[in-house]
Order: sequence, then structure tokens, then C-alpha cells
Amino acid sequence: MACGAAREGKSDSAALELLPSAPRKMNESKTGGSQNPTCVFCRKNDDCPIKYGEKKTNEKWNLTVHYYCLLMSSGIWQRGKEEEGVYGFLIEDIRKEVTRASKLKCCICKKTGASIGCVTPRCKRSYHFPCGLQRECIFQFTGNFASFCWNHRPVQIITSNNYRDSLPCTICLEFIEPIPTYSILRSPCCKNAWFHRDCLQVQAINAGVFFFRCTICNNSDIFQKEMLRMGIHIPEKDASWELEENAYQELLQHYEHCDVRRCRCKEGRDYNVPDSKWEIKRCQCCGSRGTHLACSSLQSWEQNWECLECRGILYNSGDFQKAKKHTLPNTNVGITDCLLEESSPKLPRQSPGAQREDLLRQGSKFRRDISTLIIELGFQIKKKAKRLFINKANIWNSALDGFRNQNFNPSYTIEVAYVNENDHFGKEQPGSKQEFLSLLMQQLENSPLFEGSLSKNLSLNSQALKENLYYEAGKMLAISLVHGGPSPGFFSKTLFNCLVYGPESTRPILDDVSDFDVAQIIIRINTAATVADLNSLINEYYNYLELIGCLRLITSLSDKYMLAKDILVYHVIKRVQAPFESFKQGLKTLGVLEKIQTYPEAFCNIFCHKPENLSTKILSDLFTVHTLSDVQALGFWNSYLQAVEDGKSTVTMEDILIFATGCSSIPPAGFKPTPSIECLHMDFPVGNKCNNCLALPITSTYKEFQENMDFAIKNTLRLEKEENSHFIGH
Repeated sequence: MACGAAREGKSDSAALELLPSAPRKMNESKTGGSQNPTCVFCRKNDDCPIKYGEKKTNEKWNLTVHYYCLLMSSGIWQRGKEEEGVYGFLIEDIRKEVTRASKLKCCICKKTGASIGCVTPRCKRSYHFPCGLQRECIFQFTGNFASFCWNHRPVQIITSNNYRDSLPCTICLEFIEPIPTYSILRSPCCKNAWFHRDCLQVQAINAGVFFFRCTICNNSDIFQKEMLRMGIHIPEKDASWELEENAYQELLQHYEHCDVRRCRCKEGRDYNVPDSKWEIKRCQCCGSRGTHLACSSLQSWEQNWECLECRGILYNSGDFQKAKKHTLPNTNVGITDCLLEESSPKLPRQSPGAQREDLLRQGSKFRRDISTLIIELGFQIKKKAKRLFINKANIWNSALDGFRNQNFNPSYTIEVAYVNENDHFGKEQPGSKQEFLSLLMQQLENSPLFEGSLSKNLSLNSQALKENLYYEAGKMLAISLVHGGPSPGFFSKTLFNCLVYGPESTRPILDDVSDFDVAQIIIRINTAATVADLNSLINEYYNYLELIGCLRLITSLSDKYMLAKDILVYHVIKRVQAPFESFKQGLKTLGVLEKIQTYPEAFCNIFCHKPENLSTKILSDLFTVHTLSDVQALGFWNSYLQAVEDGKSTVTMEDILIFATGCSSIPPAGFKPTPSIECLHMDFPVGNKCNNCLALPITSTYKEFQENMDFAIKNTLRLEKEENSHFIGH
């Protein structure tokens, strides 16, 4: 079997030309004239790349082989480079293998030349490749390139067959009997997906290793592993449709036409100048209508804008009000702006009902609610639980140890147990997962991995880079979001845009520079009044500019803007390229980055903006009330919330939420379980963060109620803060 393993290294790269339409090199074509040379192994002259692989002739040595016949032969391996011999198999080795095979008789056609043998111990069957296909042998194009005869071939086993009727092949859609046989295969990841073997093989050759996946769930790893086991050849090449030049050119064309009825642009409706008021903004729902920013009173390109039909549909369906709550800031587009549009030439005339359904379907991708998106990500979480032992005095390192543990799986349900390193008895207390994630995000925000005051960018920390902490930070953030943690809320727009659109498409601003000295250099360059002043500044900062690769020849005063831009791009983006790529890889955990890139507007709110301030109404609606609760205590509770909001208490709304749940804000996906209130005969309130339950004291007067609430909440949070800061202080 060692020979098969050696063949694996380079052999599949030759499969780039498996398709019949693939171009052939001069020395790979068939011999001229009426001759149709036969394969030296199977002695057939068939030229069928799908079944036998490419037929290749070496004219110098007058030798012709089928790719699969050569690849599956038992006594040969690839000893040469790809360009040597035939696919890297040396001519002398091929001749030796032909000689060896000439002594073996095919157990199917009874002719000599059977170069392939069943790998099962004690099985003596040998056969030609085409004969093996005809007799339904299985050839595995992976690992040791094993071959199995019809008696020993691998089979798919299903525990029970509940399918009474025929099911369609999910590729050709012809109905088949859902019973696994040689010619009928079942998907390992989707139990109701069945295929013809021939359909799978054609699909694999066209899709290649990068795009061959389950047609139902898009799984590639499990699916490909099973298909290789069952003898499907998956060539190591790009998909055939990706190799076609300019195949998707029309998809790169953006709609650039102002459809507002009264276009204000003197240059016409098709005039489009980026980064100006005459830049065309497309409808964020359908993308098939547009407006100049100035024609719809848009202050910036980042503002949302919907065309007349989409705005009307969203408004009438009730989704408009829901979406409005989660749009980006400074969205001032009113419905009157949309009434100025003319009909789009790209939209066919439809009935009102059909048009409503069609546009809602088109716009759903862009107007998804953030809580829905995170709940969808949460579907990956399995019931199997993994317990994390967390030291509250050292949240960061505890989380790092837990997430790096080889038995930790991000898709497992997280259970938290709080431990105290000073407790020699090793006691552990059940902890709140959402409290732990909230504390972890606070640690992340204040860590040296980020720089800036409110809106933060990645920093350059060589030690953190060496310890792979940027990757871990991205992983932590992804896990926190999917498992119900809080909104990050501290990203700069620049960092967020780099994640969504790529660093090359992002323009940093001066506020992104946290280094005072660098900011002063940029300001001085931008405010230079003459070319002489500009050259003087370049001389003053010559060593710095040379170090960062931003030296440039100054020919006019306007060059200062390009110089300032170069410094800005270097400091904010290029300087932290390595941390950014590492952080980005971590954020791919559980598919979070892909989701962010698909719905950037929804995620921008929770990444770049702090949650809205809590109010009496929000907290009152958040907590459900247990039945048989004391009516007077509930009245005191509502009065207390109003007093806190009015500033008549020593605690804040956030303090109350932390006391009851461990979180200072409502997570994007909400609390689980839902926060609740109960009234008990006791002097002080009790917060159960594991169950998100707040127990209110039953008192005779409101004054006593408020004093007891203030005392318990304020002192409990103070003690917890002192505990958590003890480690940091040391």
C-alpha cells in the first residue's frame, strides 16, 4: 500500500483537464490519422474522461494510457515530477507494471493485463479498470488508492428504511428507490438526500474539491469523506464554471440610475460621482432602483434608503416599524422622499399582491432583525454540555484556559461554575453563563488588544500576537454572541468595515488614531500652508516616514492630502495587518463572521454602538411577574423604577439589571430564561443570576422598600466589584 500513498501527492492535479472540452497539450493528443491507440493497461481505445479519466498518449515512447487505469494499478507509484513521463509516472515504471500485469488474468473478461487487484486480504481477484466498473467494483481515489471487488466493496448501511415511496435524485430529479446499492448512494449528512452514482461523479468532476458538497445542507467535509469511500473521484481543481473567463461579468454591473421623479442633478440621472452628493445609492431592499444622495436629502452613503414599492410593502406589512428600530444612526429618510420616484425600467409590471411578495422576498436579506440572526446562529448549539470553571477574580485567563482546552467545542452548551483559587476545599458554585460572558466582554474591551477611548481599533501588541491572543479574542467574541452574550458595542466603524468589506476598501479617519504624536503629525501635514512648509515637515519627520514607507516626492501643495492619507492607512490598517488577520480567523468560529458580512447593517448596531439606555418601561416589560405576587410590593417596584430613572436613588437602572441577571444591558438575543419577579417575606431583595430571578422584599411602607433595595443592590455590586478588581490590582 505504500505505493498508493506515494501516488496521492501529485496525481490529482492532472485532473484539471478531465472534462471532454478541456484543452490538450500537443504531446497529450491522440496520434494523428485514423489511428485510435489503445490503453496499454486495459487495451481499450475508448476515450471517455468521465468513466476512465483522460486518455493520454506519449508520442515519443508510443505509449497510451487512461488516467484512472494508470492511477489505480497496484504495482506502480509516482516517482517523477508532474511533467516527467505520464502524470509523473516514469515510462520505465509503466513498462514494468505492464509486464507485471501481463502475467495476471482478469477474473471478469479472462484476458491478461489485469493490473488492479482487490486489497482485501486473501482475495486473489485481479481485473482491468473498465471490467471492474462493469462488475461494480469500487475504486477509492484517496489514501492508498485502494480497489475492492464486488464481494468486498464498502457499502452504505442504514439502520431502518422508513421510505415507502420513491424519492428523487437531488441532482437529476429522476425518481429512484431509496435503497443503498452500488448505483444509488445516500448523503451521510442529510438522510433524505439520495443520488445516482453517475450523477454524483459528473457533479464531482465539474465542481472539484472546493465546491463539491451535499446538495441539501452544503456540508463538504463529511459528504466528501463518504463519497470518496464509496468510490467517487473528486479532482483537486477549481469548479468548471469558475474557470470560464468572464462567466459572471454581468453580476458585477451595479445599477446606476436616479429614479427620483424630480432629479436635481444637472448632469442627468446616470451621473454618478463617488464620495459626493451626486453618488447614487441603491435601494437596500431590492437593489433595482437608485437615487442621488442629494435628490433624497441623504447626508451620507451609510444612511438607509428604500424605493417606493419596498417602503410601501414594509410599511403596510408591519415590518417597517420593526426594522426602523434597528437601522443605522442618522437615518432621516421619510416616506415623502420615496413618493418622488418614477417607475424603474428593471421591474416588470406585476399585480399588487405578487409585487408585494416578490419585493419582500428580495428585501428580507437586508432587513433581518439582529435577534433573529443570532438566534439562527444559536441553532448550532448542541445539547451536550461543557462546564467551564471560572475564577471571577481572573475572568480572562479562566476563559482562555477553558476555550483552549482540547475537549472544548464551541457548539456545546456552556455551563459555568465559579471557583475561588483561595478556597482550599475546591468548592464550586453554579454561575450564570450570561453574567460570565458579560464580564468577559468587559475584559476584552479594556484589554491591551484594542486601542482608543470609546470607538476602538486593534492595537499592535507583539506579545499578544506571539501568544495568538488576537485569534482567541475573535473566538471569544463569536462564542459570546452565539451563546447569548451582550453586544460588544466598542468597535470603531473602521474596524467593522475592515471585517465586512476588507481593509483595502476601508477609509480610516483621524479619530481612529489613538497615538497623540501620530495624530499631530497628520494634523500638521494637513494644515501646511505652502510647499516649503510641507517639505520642512517631511524633513522633520524623515526617519519616521521612511520607516513606515510613506516618503513621497512633493510637487504641489495638494500632495499633502495623499501623504496624510498614507500615514493614516499605515497606522490604522497596515500596521495591524497581522493582528487583524488573526482576529478575523477567530471571529469565523461558528460562522459568525460570515453572518456579519451577509447582514452588515444589522450587526453594525451591536458592534459599533452601545445598547440603548434602560428605562422604567423597558425594565417593567422585561421582567415577568410570578403569579400570587404581593400587589403592594409590585406597586412599590414600579414606583422604585420610576424613582431610579428620575435620579432619586443611589442606584441606576443598569445596577438593577446586573443585580438580577449579571448583565448591564439586554443581550441582542434576549435573556434565557426570561427575567422574572417574585415577592417574598424577607427584609432585602435577592438576585438569582442563574435563573434571572429577582426576589422583592415585602415591606409595610415604600420608604422601607426603597431603602432596602438601595442598600442591598449598592453593597452587593460594590463587593463583587472589589472581588473582581482584586486580581487586576495585583
